[in-house]
Amino acid sequence: MTDLHEQRHRAVAARDARFDGVFFTAVRTTGIYCRPSCPAVTPRIQNVEFYVTAAAAQDAGYRACRRCRPDTVPGSPEWDVRADVVGRAMRLIGDGVVERDGVGGLASRLGYSTRHLTRLLTDELGAGPLALARSNRAQTARLLIETTAMAMADVAFAAGFSSVRQFNDSVRAAYGMTPRELRTRGGRAPAAAGTLSLRLAVRQPFAAGPMLEFLADHVVPGMETVEDRTYVRTARLPHGHAVVALTLHDDHVRCDLELDDLRDTAVAVGRARRLLDLDADPLAIDELLAADPGLAPHVAAEPGLRVPGSMDGFETATRTIVGQQVSLAGAATVLGRLVAAHGEPVDLPLARRHGLDRAFPSPDVVAKVPAESLVMPRSRARALAGLGRAVDAGDLALDPGADRDEARTAMLALPGVGPWTADYVLMRGLSHPDVLLTTDLVLRRELERRGLGPDDTDRWRPWRSYAGMHLWRAAASPVPERNRP
Repeated sequence: MTDLHEQRHRAVAARDARFDGVFFTAVRTTGIYCRPSCPAVTPRIQNVEFYVTAAAAQDAGYRACRRCRPDTVPGSPEWDVRADVVGRAMRLIGDGVVERDGVGGLASRLGYSTRHLTRLLTDELGAGPLALARSNRAQTARLLIETTAMAMADVAFAAGFSSVRQFNDSVRAAYGMTPRELRTRGGRAPAAAGTLSLRLAVRQPFAAGPMLEFLADHVVPGMETVEDRTYVRTARLPHGHAVVALTLHDDHVRCDLELDDLRDTAVAVGRARRLLDLDADPLAIDELLAADPGLAPHVAAEPGLRVPGSMDGFETATRTIVGQQVSLAGAATVLGRLVAAHGEPVDLPLARRHGLDRAFPSPDVVAKVPAESLVMPRSRARALAGLGRAVDAGDLALDPGADRDEARTAMLALPGVGPWTADYVLMRGLSHPDVLLTTDLVLRRELERRGLGPDDTDRWRPWRSYAGMHLWRAAASPVPERNRP
């Protein structure tokens, strides 16, 4: 028995919630797989197998525990940290690429053959891309079954299944119940068609206040608002528009969704999780950063501080270019005009209720916006047009599975895009956990005040993005808004 097997069993015996989503425990004698923190009696070490994905456990014939519901845990933080093909594939599968483009489309996006990609994922994760996508579909189906009154056939196609039979077989294999049994057992009042309300799992600690403050500081009129503890925004998704309302609490996030097309359910939830950085490992991050005496007081004051992510990489890149060397208020004004004049109309009740009526414009539209219509330097307007053309033509990928090094190189090749902009987009738009913006004036001043040079920050790897957030927070009150994140 390996040391890793014994370490994981100790975590299960301790019911350690830090490992929920990092691995899954499958019990041979019961045929059930659980999260590590499951309150059931700890199985004997010789009776368990461990899997790094729920899909691998399901593919091996195990069904999800009805008590701990392992399919509802936060995602593994590994997929945001890893920049290799497996990490990129997992992010794209979570974003619904297999449902939209098939395994061939996924392999093509990653530059591999279908056979080689399947072998890579199976060797490392215990399941190929089809099994991983099927597991995601089953989770989406469960969500729709339990929270809506949709007909089962509609649930099947909304979750991405190609047939009702495939839907029935997958749900029964994953949960040991038929779809109708799941709905009866759920016992929740159904939402209106097209509307979902769900609870997003959060690894604790979660600094909800700083995250909400950041989002409020960067609101773009017409497409975003913050009211009390709720952030509301519109979004462009593969099959239509959506409105996402996220109410932040220290132990969970309530997510209310209204969608043009329910096939976008899993994509909307995944992108909301990335926006709030909910799959991070705050205990590991805080432990490493707190070992530095200069950061320890900030980590202690705001444990679980996250790096705000993105629901759309292109949108983040556009907002970053507009925000270069201007105040937050100035950037909001320009972006509000851009959205009002060129954004896509959104007509959903939840949007109207919060005074929102536009989604962010697409790359092809931004590429054609006349420079003179934007109240900003022409060099930055040209940079926006170049960005739109590059993304629209496929020369620059800013989706969840993008190669981060290639994206940085492609961004730096655009006129008017420098290292600060490219690295900021990597940090937020592509969820890179290890970016420190050493060219940022505020961060440079904070590093100098601590007597640190860029090389001295290697001890913060692989969490330098989080260190930067702590330094920005430490410097926020007395400094000008210029070059703030």
